[in-house]
Amino acid sequence: MPFRDIVGHRRLASLLSRAIARETLPPSLLFAGPAGIGKRRVAVAIAEAMNCLKPTTTAEFERDACGTCAACKRIARGVHLDVITIEPGDSGSIKIEQVREVIDRADYRPFEGKRRVVIVDNAEALVPAAQNALLKTLEEPPSASIFILVSSMPDALLPTVISRCPRLRFAPLSTTEVADALMASHEYTDADARAAAADADGSIGRALAADSADLIEAREGAERLLEFAARTADPARRLDAAKDLVTTKSGPSAEREQLSACLRALASLLRDVSILALGGERGLLGNADLEPRLTALARSFDGRRSSRAYTAVDEALAAIERNASPKVVADWLVLQL
Repeated sequence: MPFRDIVGHRRLASLLSRAIARETLPPSLLFAGPAGIGKRRVAVAIAEAMNCLKPTTTAEFERDACGTCAACKRIARGVHLDVITIEPGDSGSIKIEQVREVIDRADYRPFEGKRRVVIVDNAEALVPAAQNALLKTLEEPPSASIFILVSSMPDALLPTVISRCPRLRFAPLSTTEVADALMASHEYTDADARAAAADADGSIGRALAADSADLIEAREGAERLLEFAARTADPARRLDAAKDLVTTKSGPSAEREQLSACLRALASLLRDVSILALGGERGLLGNADLEPRLTALARSFDGRRSSRAYTAVDEALAAIERNASPKVVADWLVLQL
């Protein structure tokens, strides 16, 4: 995948592209950030840009892959001899044997490309012996090879490994970026994508793993609650409305998850309501498909009220994580809105 097709992370992608073009890319890198936000895709984009047979140059990317030549296609399919990916096996860990095999191959010149790129995905799964085996190569990397460690838990790596790899921090994607990626690459409808993105915490991987139907229901429930809170301040009626937030009969665990999903959707809606109330850019909306209804809500939830409500939702989520009673949390929350 070329840099230009990566969702989000434009600044990092531009810096990496420039380093490749100017041949200043470090021989080892650590990509750190939440799971499912595209770190591995950026690592593959580096491999393509380095080995592309017809590299391109744009105002944003000094060197990018064409995405269509034989080398790019082979890298995208995972069959290029000089782009090696190490990842956890069935045991959930990366064993020393896997690392030794790659180290042996790294000592040779590239077989078919210009540079060999070794991607260690979920690098935190490297057992200590494997990390120690990799350490010497990171200290004295072969001139034709680059090592990229990808991790959502970089602090689990040995300090000696971390110190040998410049760390690039990847931030979560915006709600809009997640939704656009789901629609562009995974055939989500607009409503499904928006609902999944609102619950994904900036991770496309998390959005893909979620049940779209449940998330749509959660977002609809959150919207109904905001509309109800805008219409009435009567505590008794609000407490009656709280019952809709915890209606599952599948047990405490499912009840807690249902409420958590609704709260995350509520936080996303309140963020958009706040943007509209303050006259912010419409392009920042994570639930753009609901803009007319959110605009109506913004008349009741001005900047100060929406901020207080957002804080209350955040506190409610924290309470759920501490195993507080979903019913008690729901009752408390509706009175704060």
